[in-house]
Amino acid sequence: CGRPQPKYRRSGLDLSIEWKEAPDENQERKTKLSAERVLSIFKAIPDQVCHLLGMDPRHARPDWMIITVLPVPPMCVRPSVLVFGTARSQDDLTYNLANILKANKTLREDEQRGAASHIFDEHLQYLQYHCATLIDNDMPGMPQSCHKSGRPLKSIKARLKGKEGRIRGNLMGKRVDFSGRTVITPDPNLAIDQVGVPRSIAQNLTIPEIVTPFNIEWLQELIRRNAAKYIIWDTGDRIDLRFHPKPSDLHLQCGYIVERHMMDDDLVVFNRQPTLHKMSMMSHRVKVLPWSTFRLNLSVTTPYNADFDGDEMNLHLPQSVESKAELSQLMMVPRLIITPQSNRPVMGIVQDTLTAVRKMTRRDVFIEKCDFMNLLMYLPSWDGHIPQAAILKPKPLWTGKQLFSLILPREVNCVRTHSQHPDEEDSGPNKWISPGDTKVLVENGRLLSGILCKKTLGTSAGSLLHIAFMECGHHIAGRLYYHIQLVVNNWLMLEGHSIGIADTIADQQTYDTIRSTIGKAKLEVNKVIERAHRDSLDPSPGNSL
Repeated sequence: CGRPQPKYRRSGLDLSIEWKEAPDENQERKTKLSAERVLSIFKAIPDQVCHLLGMDPRHARPDWMIITVLPVPPMCVRPSVLVFGTARSQDDLTYNLANILKANKTLREDEQRGAASHIFDEHLQYLQYHCATLIDNDMPGMPQSCHKSGRPLKSIKARLKGKEGRIRGNLMGKRVDFSGRTVITPDPNLAIDQVGVPRSIAQNLTIPEIVTPFNIEWLQELIRRNAAKYIIWDTGDRIDLRFHPKPSDLHLQCGYIVERHMMDDDLVVFNRQPTLHKMSMMSHRVKVLPWSTFRLNLSVTTPYNADFDGDEMNLHLPQSVESKAELSQLMMVPRLIITPQSNRPVMGIVQDTLTAVRKMTRRDVFIEKCDFMNLLMYLPSWDGHIPQAAILKPKPLWTGKQLFSLILPREVNCVRTHSQHPDEEDSGPNKWISPGDTKVLVENGRLLSGILCKKTLGTSAGSLLHIAFMECGHHIAGRLYYHIQLVVNNWLMLEGHSIGIADTIADQQTYDTIRSTIGKAKLEVNKVIERAHRDSLDPSPGNSL
């Protein structure tokens, strides 16, 4: 508009304006800007200017930013608490609202008796101070509003912000019922979709079962065996069976609700924080076990990013048929083997099983008849058919590849290479002849050649596990993880695995590779320095030199 504009300064709650030159002879260069003055200026802004400012005057006007009416929150927001059983201690918000009322009452009395202007202004500032500290009690350059004890009052802003505040503490993360938390430990004898639950947790968490003609006898038996916690009658009355003198005397009727203990094969949600992707919360089948830790299959640790150095995990027990259906159809571990992020398996064979499967599938591994029979007994999917032994005389011997072939589904076909496969073997007429047995070939579920390793049984796309999932479905793929671990881990217990001190010392080839890599890096550095001296070095993006 061409009019001279002042500089606005703020100190605590005080606003002031300062002109380069006083616009009028009677006006000072520096004056205080009161809330009433700001409100009158904002109210004078016409609707057309509001539109130019980007505001719709029907829904937002500048003068609405000045508080003239202070809403009082209800008592549920600021409840009083009992102290020592009799005395009541008021919430900080109530204490602050009382201060506002006192300041308002003082102002009214000043107005009625015609108090001096400086006294009126002082009490007005006092009211402004308490209104401001109700909302924010941590403003810079302003003293905090405190109790008589000296403790600062907790403002509305302090209740909302921060990790323990209303948003992050109560809305984005809540405490819930029907959940458990404890330390996790490994158990290779569990399937990937199972979780071992301590008996103490299983007897504490409950699932509601509505009594019907089909389950009334089963639920009555649970009550007789003390495997239920509560009975809820059709009237809504809750009977606590833990304190009932003779629970077996209670007779169920259709329509009652029995809250039974957690049992084997109940579906639960298992979660490890931080929950970074959808595979951080998956559904498992319960296996009630002794001791006090959650037990977990080792292959499932990858999507959870879990290890067993003290990690804790959370378990949530669904309470409705709808949530159980979602768990079984959307969140079961075998259904989530393939991550949609990169279309590859998110879990693979790890640790002892990976070590053993590499040893077992070498060319020179043979298994005697008694051991072969015992290992087949660990394979739940074995059809009773024993393959022809690879060596018949002087005694029958089976290869490790034959044993592994019995684990694989017949629909699986795979061509891969070992992680140490030399590239020069991939060309020429004899490319399928591999001196180091590094060409992996699986036809109709039979491992014909190759040593299996992390490249074949890990989380890479196109691995054996990936193909099994795509060809056979999630159910068979999930069982494949479990069956590999059962058979191969028990073979490792027969074979054993150890290292000596020589295995900790790098060989000459490793030292030569290190020296060669360092030498190449030094040559590159010398070339860059030489180009810099010749002033022919182009600056790379992000670098100033």
